[in-house]
Amino acid sequence: MASSSQKSTQYFPGLRKVIRQFWPQVYQEKTLLSVAIVGLVIEVFARLLSPWPLKLIFDYVLLPNAHNADLDIPFLRDAAPGVLILILTLSIIGVAALSAMSAYISLVSLSIAASRIISDIRSQLYGHLQRLSLAFHYQAKSGDLLTRITSDIDRLRDVIVNHALPLLINLFTLVSMVGVMFWMDWELALIALAVLPIFMVSSLSITQRIRTVAQRQRRRESAMAATAAESIGAIKVVQALSLEGVLEQMFTHDNRKSQEESARTQQFSAGLKRTAEILVAVATALVLWRGVYLVQLGKASPGDLIVFITYLKTAFKPTRELAKQMAKISRGIVSAERIIDVLNVEPEVRNTKGAISAPSFHGAIQFENVSFAYHDHQTTLQNLSFEVKPGQRVALVGPSGSGKSTLVSLLLRLYDPDSGCISIDGQDLRQYRLDSLRNQMSIVLQDSILFGTSIRDNIAYGALGATDAEVKRAAKLANAHEFIMALPDGYKTLMSERGVTLSGGQRQRIAIARAAIRKAPIVILDEPTVGLDNKSEQAVIQALKRLTRDSTTLLITHDLSVSKDFDQILYIEAGQLLEQGTHEELMQRGQHYAALYQLQSAVCTNHVPPLPTLTP
Repeated sequence: MASSSQKSTQYFPGLRKVIRQFWPQVYQEKTLLSVAIVGLVIEVFARLLSPWPLKLIFDYVLLPNAHNADLDIPFLRDAAPGVLILILTLSIIGVAALSAMSAYISLVSLSIAASRIISDIRSQLYGHLQRLSLAFHYQAKSGDLLTRITSDIDRLRDVIVNHALPLLINLFTLVSMVGVMFWMDWELALIALAVLPIFMVSSLSITQRIRTVAQRQRRRESAMAATAAESIGAIKVVQALSLEGVLEQMFTHDNRKSQEESARTQQFSAGLKRTAEILVAVATALVLWRGVYLVQLGKASPGDLIVFITYLKTAFKPTRELAKQMAKISRGIVSAERIIDVLNVEPEVRNTKGAISAPSFHGAIQFENVSFAYHDHQTTLQNLSFEVKPGQRVALVGPSGSGKSTLVSLLLRLYDPDSGCISIDGQDLRQYRLDSLRNQMSIVLQDSILFGTSIRDNIAYGALGATDAEVKRAAKLANAHEFIMALPDGYKTLMSERGVTLSGGQRQRIAIARAAIRKAPIVILDEPTVGLDNKSEQAVIQALKRLTRDSTTLLITHDLSVSKDFDQILYIEAGQLLEQGTHEELMQRGQHYAALYQLQSAVCTNHVPPLPTLTP
């Protein structure tokens, strides 16, 4: 078994790491925390005083000749027994009231401070997650991140209020009472503390085991959350593929293992608690054995023995709860470390040093020898170069997976290129602050995401602070005003998650309205009409034409009948720009684009032959 020093070096660095990470939030609540500490000191002082009235009753009332000469108090010695009993009994109530009041003040102050600290940490964590790069979010599991934001944060608060404060009080009480015991009789104090090293060794050893099991348990709980989030988010696919049983089995397995690990921590905690009880009993027996002998010799008074026994019960009582508190704190440290792990992740894309707010763009875009690869090191874009003039409409075409969506992600600075330069109006994108750059771009995706708020707010998210008149004007531009007004609550209609209660065309037109209200000089369209019926497609196309008027437009599409009217067409395949020009120019060349266009035209004009009749 590892030594106690090895165990402590494994335990306390985690605690120091947590304190160092969250010290700014703690320092902000220094006033409330100072009040809590003062209350803690007064409570411990009251605990120290609590057995003394009983000692004085024994030494000055019941056995008036037995008190220690070193503690001879003339007032107590000369006072009438009735008056003395009244004073001492009232002092018992006074000490208890002082202890209760100080404990209340300390707990309330710490609770308020902890709530504020935890609220700040949760907001910091959520804001940090919002700013982490797409590469992080594509690799992380959403259920695990939600667990860190919710239950890990809640567990941290529970530890601070319900376990850290009692632990501090108990440790402070133990140290104070040990000091008083040494002041009263060093020999009895040494006997009382003889079992303490044994307890410390066993507690540190078992606490480290609890922490290890707690880490495994949190990973299990995160896996359960991830499984639940994925299955619920894709419930249609789950039911269509009859995957309910498979996913339930995965969830049940993690759930069962988590419960086993929880039971294991309870087992460790219970074992340490029982050990503490036995050691306290041994210490009490030794003190009684030696204390009675000293009283008989006249070297100690019966009251002294009562104080020692009371202190033993009071000071070592925390050792019985120490296992529970340290187990909870160990699990809290695990949760805090999981939060810190996320907070310490640096966004791959962030404002560069000296970044400035972008001026109003004209819309000139230039890619110069741009190359990019995702983390799997498979090159997505290779040495890509092209220019787009202000107000031009450019179509990006080519096979799926050729890098078209990656190209516009680089323009939005969702990623940074591995090499090369992307500029707008002649300036490198990295010179601008991210928010000022992205605020001048509007984007409409193939699967437009709506948030679980009102239609009005969903549109206004495109330009925070937009008026109702601006929202309605954008909705009319997007051919959305009529169907919105036909809804029961109009613009106040609340959306379900992702807006699934609306049709695809309706969702897309709200997304176009959200893009239109921004009035951005650059518009990005990523397959905005895919999956729509003819009527919805025509309504969306009309809205897109109005949206892109006078704006530099980049359209990702597989429908070449749409791209042929654009000012410029870029044919991209395997991450390379193979062709560039107008529809007529590319058709004259008769290469990749022309072949794909002819293939699509043939599919659209020819009738598909009927299936042959099967004969028995």
